[in-house]
Amino acid sequence: MTRTFYEAELQEQPTSLERLLREGRAAAEAAAEKVRRRPVRFAVLAARGSSDNAARYGQYALGIRNRLVAALATPSLFTHYRAAPSLGEALVVGISQSGQSPDIVEVLREARRQGAATIAVTNDAASPLAAAAESVLPLLAGRERSVAATKTYTAQLMALAMLSAALGGDEGPWTELGAVPGTVARVIDGCAGLGSAAPRFRDHPGLVVVGRGYNLSTAFEVALKVKETSGILADGYSSADFLHGPKAILEQRQRPPVLVVAPGPRTFDDLDGVVRLVRELGAPLLAVSDRDEILEGADVAMSLPPGTPEWLSPLVAVVPGQAWALGLSLARGRNPDAPAGLTKVTLTR
Repeated sequence: MTRTFYEAELQEQPTSLERLLREGRAAAEAAAEKVRRRPVRFAVLAARGSSDNAARYGQYALGIRNRLVAALATPSLFTHYRAAPSLGEALVVGISQSGQSPDIVEVLREARRQGAATIAVTNDAASPLAAAAESVLPLLAGRERSVAATKTYTAQLMALAMLSAALGGDEGPWTELGAVPGTVARVIDGCAGLGSAAPRFRDHPGLVVVGRGYNLSTAFEVALKVKETSGILADGYSSADFLHGPKAILEQRQRPPVLVVAPGPRTFDDLDGVVRLVRELGAPLLAVSDRDEILEGADVAMSLPPGTPEWLSPLVAVVPGQAWALGLSLARGRNPDAPAGLTKVTLTR
């Protein structure tokens, strides 16, 4: 059977991540140096689609590791409402695989006009987004032919992690980053059997994906990948938010599968509570984790190697979710490279 572009690009991720680490560090450190010259008090991240899920990761990385209040931008303030907020003391990061989205470009243009530190994270260093920013972090991922992003998503996570490391100024995080490509390669090898499990789930009309902390981004991204490639309703949730009401979904006669993203070493009581609830109600449980107590009893156990630092775990934990989306898409007889109604570049305003 011929490999899809989606599968090929999923498997390219260790190589693309290693390339970005090797060739992109100078750009990250140069951008960080420009940021340090300004009185930056907070960060704003502008993105759409998969890039918006990378921005969610950036909120945690910049917030926890660099102690910056970090928020997602509201692009329509800059375009439809013409009510741009004050960004003079901000670090504004625009994230876009193509660098083409007019609303994300406009956020950076206005931020730069106000004197903010601006950085473009894009796979096209000649794009409008790159031209609008003071600094550019090229993803160096090569052309991505599948509409659903895989390698450019993890490259975005890596670029944001590299920016966080460069802003911190210590060498330790770079050593941790250096281990990521090899770990991702191990996870890809471990996903080889997921395709055979997917047919059991092809007739389920929906999927719930739950994560917390850094891996809230993973929950949203896996849900998006499943929606894009399989055409079913998949929703990502914080485990805390899920328990505040959406858990009622599990009371349906046909309970939806729940995919829980729960890598260690940190544990969250509410995330473990979701696992217990799913098991009690008898809903199908899919688990991405390196914790035996989470994997045991799961209908589909997607095991992660132990030892990845929490701040880098989304680069590793998203891979089984990408592989699951691929397997489910093929089981449902769909083309993961060209989801119906979607294009690689979406020009939102």
